[in-house]
Parts: sequence; C-alpha cells; structure tokens
Amino acid sequence: MNQDVWVAGVGMIAFTKPGANAPYPDMAAQATRQALADAGITYEQVEQAYVGYVYGDSTAGQRALYEVGMSGIPVVNVNNNCSTGSTALFLARQAVQSGAVQCALALGFEHMSPGALGSVYSDRPSPFDRFNQITDELVGQGEIPLALRYFGGAGLAHMQQYGTKLSTFAKIRAKASRHAANNPLALFRTVVSEDEVLAAPTVWPGVMTRLMACPPTCGAAAAVVCTPEFAKRHGLQATVRIRAQAMTTDRPATFAARDMREVVGWSMAHEAAQQVYESASIGPEDIDVVELHDCFAHNELISYEALGLCPVGGAEKFVVDGDNTYGGSVVTNPSGGLLSKGHPLGATGLAQCTELVQQLRGQAGQRQVSDARLALQHNLGLGGACVVTLYEKVVA
Repeated sequence: MNQDVWVAGVGMIAFTKPGANAPYPDMAAQATRQALADAGITYEQVEQAYVGYVYGDSTAGQRALYEVGMSGIPVVNVNNNCSTGSTALFLARQAVQSGAVQCALALGFEHMSPGALGSVYSDRPSPFDRFNQITDELVGQGEIPLALRYFGGAGLAHMQQYGTKLSTFAKIRAKASRHAANNPLALFRTVVSEDEVLAAPTVWPGVMTRLMACPPTCGAAAAVVCTPEFAKRHGLQATVRIRAQAMTTDRPATFAARDMREVVGWSMAHEAAQQVYESASIGPEDIDVVELHDCFAHNELISYEALGLCPVGGAEKFVVDGDNTYGGSVVTNPSGGLLSKGHPLGATGLAQCTELVQQLRGQAGQRQVSDARLALQHNLGLGGACVVTLYEKVVA
C-alpha cells in the first residue's frame, strides 16, 4: 500500500533553558496531549508510537507516554542525534503509509544540560571518531568545542571559496531574532541587530560569535499522523498531508571530499531534498515556507544551497537580497529556528513539523506566511542522518 498520510494534530511546549524545565515525562506528556487534542482523538485511538530523545535511558519513551495512557501499543524509542524527532516522524509516516496502522504518534523530547555537547560514554569508540579526525586535519582549533568546529569549519570553507563575509552569518542570526519575536514558544524573543551579533563574544575569531550558535534547550513536541480513511471515519478536520519524505545517511564523500561542508552533511541534505522534489514532481522554486536546521547560522547558509533554494555559491546574495524572509522568495525559519526558538535535540524535528502545519493551516498568527501551500522541513543529525519532509495544504 502507498496511501496518503495526513498530519491530524500537532503540539509543542515552550522551550526553556536547562534547569528551567519540567521533568521529561511531564514535558513529553504535555506535548502529546496537545497533539491529541489538536487532532480531536484520544490516546486509545493511537495504534503505534515512535518516541525520540538523545540524552536518556532506554525505554524513556514508555516512561513519558505512560503519563498519557497505558494502552499496550508498541512504543519504539528512537535516537538519531539532532534528526531524532524527524526520524520518529519518518517511522510513524511509514507505518501509516504502508497500511500497518491507521493512526500513529511521533513524539520527541529532550532534557539537556548546560554548555557544549559532549560524549556520555568514554569507555568505547565514539560515533564521531572519524568526524573528529577529519575535522582535526582540515581545521584544527582543538580548543574549540567540537560542534562549533564542525559547523564553523563548514562556514569557513564557504567563506574561503566564495568570499562570504562574517556579516552574512550575522544577518541570518538577526533575521532569526526578528522571526522569533512573533513566536510565543521561542526561547529567545529579543530582536538583535547584525551589529549586535558581530559584537557578541567571539568563539572563533573571524568565523563565529556566540550568537551565531543555537543554545542548549529543553522541550517537547509531537504529531499525530493518520490515513484519510481514519480522518473521515472519526470526523477529523485534517487539511495537511505529507506529500513526500526522504531520509539519507552519509556516503564516502563525507570524509573523502575533505570539505567541512560534506562533513556536516551537505550531500545528505542535497540528496534527501532531490528525492523529495522528484517524488512530488516539484522544484525548490515551488516552496513557500521552510523550517531548516540552523543549529549554527553557518549551517543555515550552506543549507540554502543544499536544498536548492539558491544556486551553489549564491547563498550570500540570497541573504543580502532578503530572499530568505518575508517579502523574499521563500520564508526560512518563521519560528525563529534553532538559533532563537531553541534546539532540544529530540524535539526539534517535531517542533519544525508543528510550525509548518500551523503555517499551512493559517494558524501562525503574526508570523503567518501569506497563502502558504507547500512547506519544506530539513532536519539534520551528524553521524549521520538527514530527513527532508514536504507538507502540502489540501484544499477540498
């Protein structure tokens, strides 16, 4: 079977700084209840659940969902780094599209610690050992936290090849703050200027300031997906469907190309996007609104090119011309993105889903993108996995 999959309900709680959050079962249960209420169904009508988180013990998904109900359904725990939430959605969508179930839940949450990301297990090989080795060879900077080296190095590669200026990354961060000012669920809602971003504490001279990196964050988000028949039978007002979705992993070029843009997943994103465009018989020029993985301003810039939103090498012009915001060619990260909304790893993909579903329903308030019909989501996890999802507003 290969049937349509509708996003019947979405839910998301306000993201917080570590230490200001509720316990993870409470956060997850709140987001799940919101998604169920938005769909207009009960937990007992859900047939399978896929629950994503990065920092947590095994079966934490069950612990979270037991706060909502104990219906005996399969609960699958998912961990795919920063693309965890979208991977949970990918699996839920597959279960519904294949006909295995008629209704599934995707849930993501994260309870993060302050400071830079680090390894939890030091007594075994790291999944990042090859990434670390190539990063050491290409950019060095061993005193800088790894995630900053990865994505800062990718931005530096773009600067060196195309002459991209540091101020362009600052423009991206300033844009994120303007968008987040209209999002009550964003962590940072204060508008910052390009000059303020450039004047922030430097973490890599000439490459990155602190404001160009997303903050560690806690939070949760969820989505209910179902078949059209399920929606009709239960009288659900589903108006958004998943038109296409693709998930990719690394190929040899990640390391063999000796390019930091490849190390952080440029080709994974490009391949996933191309699969989605081909499956839906559309092009990037047809997209109205995008939520993409801006863990750093540098990754937002290179993702414009990977997703085909602008030509390769044209990202700086895309930013300077304002084509990445309201009034431009495509509105990117109207939520404020990871840079301003926050990045609780397991929840991010489903928070992006929530934003785009609300955009297509016309429920985004002051950040609403006019006449949005097609929405693209890009969620990247190093190590590696990339999920690109195309949502479509269906008009009866």
